[in-house]
Amino acid sequence: MSFNLPSDFKVKDAEQLIALYQDLIAFPIETEEALRAFLKNVSDFESAISEDMAWRYIHMTCDTANEAHNKAYEEFVTEIQPKIAPFGNQINKKIVDSPVAQKVMTAEEDAIYFKSLKSAVDLYREENIALNAKLATLAQEYGSVMGGMSITIEGKEQTMQQASNYLLKTDRPLREEAWKAISNKRLESKEQLEGIMDDMIQLRHQVAVNAGFDNFREYMFEAMCRFDYSVQDCYDFHESVKNNVVPVVKKQVTQRKVQMNLDPLMPWDMAVHPQGLDPLKPFEASEDLIENTIHCFNDLDEYFGNCIATMRDKKFLDLESRMGKAPGGYNYPLAKTNMPFIFMNATGNMRDLETMVHEGGHAIHSFLMAPLKLNAYKDTPSEVAELASMSMELLSMDGWKYFFSDGAELKRAREEQLQGIPGTLSWIAQVDAFQHWIYTNPTHTRQEREAKWLSLNKDYGTGMVDYTDYMDALTFSWHRQLHIFEVPFYYIEYGFAQLGALGVWNNYLKNGSTAIEQYKEALTLGYTRSIPEIYKTAGAEFNFSSTYISGLMSQIEKELHL
Repeated sequence: MSFNLPSDFKVKDAEQLIALYQDLIAFPIETEEALRAFLKNVSDFESAISEDMAWRYIHMTCDTANEAHNKAYEEFVTEIQPKIAPFGNQINKKIVDSPVAQKVMTAEEDAIYFKSLKSAVDLYREENIALNAKLATLAQEYGSVMGGMSITIEGKEQTMQQASNYLLKTDRPLREEAWKAISNKRLESKEQLEGIMDDMIQLRHQVAVNAGFDNFREYMFEAMCRFDYSVQDCYDFHESVKNNVVPVVKKQVTQRKVQMNLDPLMPWDMAVHPQGLDPLKPFEASEDLIENTIHCFNDLDEYFGNCIATMRDKKFLDLESRMGKAPGGYNYPLAKTNMPFIFMNATGNMRDLETMVHEGGHAIHSFLMAPLKLNAYKDTPSEVAELASMSMELLSMDGWKYFFSDGAELKRAREEQLQGIPGTLSWIAQVDAFQHWIYTNPTHTRQEREAKWLSLNKDYGTGMVDYTDYMDALTFSWHRQLHIFEVPFYYIEYGFAQLGALGVWNNYLKNGSTAIEQYKEALTLGYTRSIPEIYKTAGAEFNFSSTYISGLMSQIEKELHL
């Protein structure tokens, strides 16, 4: 029996997909040769479905006000996905239960894939299909709320991303006006966002209970295939950050107070250059961002630059901020095309350059994994995916000369990149600790949730910024972190990867092009090796101990003369 997917295959409806799933389910796998053919067919079929979903999501986020795009995405998550989920589970179960698969899928790449499939089968519950569809709709609602926000400053209506540039201005009253306008706009949706979160917590807890878990955290550790670290490791990371990173952030803020000659510092004083320099302006238009990124990547390795050039030529880049566009940025792998799409909200500031090289690192990862035989091998855990992107932020710094012809500005850009790392790690630890608490206390009240966030802020914040008259802005500051709403528990990976990226960068400073080859080799592995082994291949450590983090922070302090 054969299974043939047309080369011009396009998703029409659930019934079309179910018929193809049934053909696959009937496919005999009595020999290793048959098993390999079956796995390839499954990979090709699921890649086509994944890419259809990808384009629906991309189109929706690029234009949240477009009813047709919203409807197409909603149709997939509420109509198609729930109907095909049982058949996807049958495919997984067919592989897991196969005596041939159990015998021959023992090589490391197959073993990881097989273990992931077994987790998926163990977690599957038909009653969770409708719950997950509701959760996807709530996540879409969150994106629409955040994407629809705008404020007017200096007589111009601006997106929140555009308005945030005013926080870099040296005009303090203008910064204050912008910060208050942004804060007030977000707080207008406070009740709606709190309601979305309330519903999400209840639904997620029920998903976990249905699958036989005590809480959603335990469920997600299994669902995210966190085979290489535990809940306790996360707590150890939180503690290491609190003890070794937060003190560095406090030194930075103390230095800022002295340089700005301000006591107290206000929330609108935290993004501007402390010595009164105008914000860095690395580019004007998205075309400049693209071309200079290509030059920058070429200096590291011509393959890197060619990846971005190919995406430019294919129009797989949507970079500029505009009204109605969803917030944030992402690199979305297109599983069938074997090429990614980069989405972001560029307004010409330094953060946009950082986002571009970050997402560019993800894109290069996608290209390097393309030759892997099965799409499942490319389904890397976030700890690996973010190592690719966060390492590129540091590796690319020398190439930022294409954005800054002035040597002093280039030096400043590098310093600002390094300055942001301690604060990023502190925020990551706070957000992750918050999610651990939320989902292990699913019956908490809103008031308890507010109190917990403020308590964590005392642990991971500096306490050196005056929010006396703006406590709501601090209490609900987590609302802007889309991961909490859209991809729960996907955030500590950035912390682990940031530590790994510092290791990759250190290797590059010592070994140059050899380190780049190690980085590339690690990215070609996809998820065919364990996380620690992939980090080791990249010239880094998968390590979040207090001793290791302390050493990395000492290096940053030395670089920044703290």
